[in-house]
Amino acid sequence: MSAAIIDGKRISSEVKEELASEVAALKEREIVPGLAVVLVGENPASKVYVANKEKACAELGINSVKHELPAPTLEDELLSLVERLNASPDIDGVLVQLPLPDHIDEKRVLEAIDPDKDVDGFHPINVGRLVVGERGFRPATPSGIIELLNRSGVELKGKEAVVVGRSNIVGKPVALMLLEKHATVTVCHSRTRDLAEVCRRAEVLVVAIGKARMITADMIRPGAVVIDVGVNRLENGKLAGDVDFDGAMGIASAITPVPGGVGPMTIAMLMVNTVEAAKRREKALVK
Repeated sequence: MSAAIIDGKRISSEVKEELASEVAALKEREIVPGLAVVLVGENPASKVYVANKEKACAELGINSVKHELPAPTLEDELLSLVERLNASPDIDGVLVQLPLPDHIDEKRVLEAIDPDKDVDGFHPINVGRLVVGERGFRPATPSGIIELLNRSGVELKGKEAVVVGRSNIVGKPVALMLLEKHATVTVCHSRTRDLAEVCRRAEVLVVAIGKARMITADMIRPGAVVIDVGVNRLENGKLAGDVDFDGAMGIASAITPVPGGVGPMTIAMLMVNTVEAAKRREKALVK
């Protein structure tokens, strides 16, 4: 048996095609979705992420506004910009690219974003909405994972799901989203006793631990669906996930590759949130 590849590039393209139609329909009604991205400093990875977001906006017809600020920018200056973007009627989504320079309090900046424009889904109000099952913006990477599973025909109801990693960006929110889909969820972390034994229970295994090939074939239940969120740069310059992909191929029923699995879904789902925010703006105008 060889695992089926869950193709994030193909699925993200499907999502974007559907979004392009929605954006076109909104424009016919004179609503142009707008996303503002704020980049502080010269972090090379952040610059790549921002460029990818701009490209996706251009492809879909979303108005993209980029604010590049120098690294010494004061926290109050950044907060003032966020306040202006919150008040702008043409901006539906506000995204401050992380990480921020050390002298700026990330928590304070994220909490300053209007929750109804928080397309990253990191504001405590949106986190709370997720916890209690209310409508709100969900973080893009966990949303992308659920979308991959849905579009791959993976039934989650009643399944045993294990999440390896408990970050606020991936681990915790994806665990909550799996619960929403009626899976039975276990969250593992660095202090989990006998991680291998817990992982072997998983019918759906989501790994977001940040350590190359940490999950080996003997830790995977035969026939499990494996979602590998990790992106690690090896000494030879190649990328590897948190799962030993070659070993898992002979055990799992389906698996996401790295690259080309979860990664492409993150920006696609950010675009989904931005378009959803534009739809909400339209509804508010109609009232």
